[in-house]
Amino acid sequence: MSVANDDPNDTAPAKSTVDILADVPQLGLFAAIASLSYVFWVVGGMEMIERLAYYGVKAVATLYAKDPVSKGGLGVTMSEFGTLLAVWALVQSIVPVFTGGLSDRYGYKQTIAASTVVKICGYLTMAAFGTFGGFFAGAMLLATGTAIFKPGIQGTLVKSTRRENSSMAWGIFYQTVNIGGFLGPLVAGYMRKMQWSYVFLACAAIISLNFLMLLIYKEPGKEERVARNAASRDAGKPSLLAESLHELKKPHVWTYLGVFSGFWFMFNSLFDVLPAHIEEWVDTRDIVMGLFNGQKVQSELVQFFVVMNKDGSEILPEGMLNLNAALIMITCFLVAGWSGKMKATTSMMLGTIMASVALFLSGYSSLGWMSVFAIGVFSLGEMLSSPKFSEYIGNFAPDDKKAMYLGFSQIPLAIGWFLEGKVGPVLYDQLASKDRFAREMLSEKGWDVAKVAAVKQGEAFDTLVALLGQNAHDVTRLLYERHQFTIGAVWYIMAVVGLISAFGIWFYAKNVRKWITKPS
Repeated sequence: MSVANDDPNDTAPAKSTVDILADVPQLGLFAAIASLSYVFWVVGGMEMIERLAYYGVKAVATLYAKDPVSKGGLGVTMSEFGTLLAVWALVQSIVPVFTGGLSDRYGYKQTIAASTVVKICGYLTMAAFGTFGGFFAGAMLLATGTAIFKPGIQGTLVKSTRRENSSMAWGIFYQTVNIGGFLGPLVAGYMRKMQWSYVFLACAAIISLNFLMLLIYKEPGKEERVARNAASRDAGKPSLLAESLHELKKPHVWTYLGVFSGFWFMFNSLFDVLPAHIEEWVDTRDIVMGLFNGQKVQSELVQFFVVMNKDGSEILPEGMLNLNAALIMITCFLVAGWSGKMKATTSMMLGTIMASVALFLSGYSSLGWMSVFAIGVFSLGEMLSSPKFSEYIGNFAPDDKKAMYLGFSQIPLAIGWFLEGKVGPVLYDQLASKDRFAREMLSEKGWDVAKVAAVKQGEAFDTLVALLGQNAHDVTRLLYERHQFTIGAVWYIMAVVGLISAFGIWFYAKNVRKWITKPS
């Protein structure tokens, strides 16, 4: 069935087509917040808990992978880690295309409960097996659980809101996501100072709290939706797979999903590649000196919330990235009110351009404050883009296929994250790896090939520091000055991907009404 028209022989646009494309006037800030229902806040709480656990792992996964085995890490290259990320992306992002339909047919609550069990198994697997294979298996379980979780949560959100408050609802929902996204790295940053496995055990305990939330969760419109889907099956309607593929082939659906992939390429580079860049090249001592009057931070409480190293002299990569979640957590409802006054496609295009500029700035300088500014710009772009993307697809989805369409919304994440997983870490490995540059300098200092190769992965820089007899910061500056252009090129390339995506969103906005009125 075409979204635009029930009759495939009639190409005239139905009135419902106009309705789903129109930018509906939004309620005012406080009226919109007051209009949100009880079930909206329950699913917001469940999403916050799930994201707290998820980003507890995601924020430090790159650091865990590249940490030497001697320090409890996996001791793999960024390229090897990129292979894991690519598979993780496919599993987590493609599975919801089909689990969304299952949620619509059998109930959101059941799929949310099942996902929680699978995710707990994933975290426990990571904790139990401190090898690349063990982490890979845990990541696949985590990806599968997340894929099952998302459609039910987002389907509930759509069913519990109206077009008049949808901008605020998605903005606040995104805010709750980032409350979890802010707290997760704090927990991970604290736990990894003791032992890597404690990170994964803590995340397993956190996600189990969603069983308590399920006790107070009431699924909106379940009986009517399940009965309607059952009647469709009894009437010989297409299978779930066939129905999903039928919806996906509509031009306004697949084009919309395709053009937004570039944003998710950039977004995942922020979590998969930027932690390595910050750890290896960004000097955060200037931030500490500026914020704390040139003194090291002794307070354990401040060290915890800022996520600092043990002596309080530097901010760890997960602490820098946490600025992203903190800004969204505090200001997303304000940005949602602002973006609610724009066309959805305008908001997404502007946000994608800002995120592209932020990646360019990330590669432009190794100064800590420049990195802070870049993360701030990216965060504003993310707030303008990501919630609007979900809101828009939720609005044009048919009433009985909300979770299915929100499952489709994972496809651009799959494309963007898969490509980023294959391209981003490899680019970094080839153009910006400190370990690679350190090995090259060891060779320049007279070490033969066999002796350099004998240095374990992740330990070449420490070896070079010992050989030169200088402190780590001075050696880092030496390597950075020699390779500044190629280090920056990693981020310039990824910024171009974002600009292409922004152009795609503009092109989509120009043509969507024509596509949506075509018969399917």
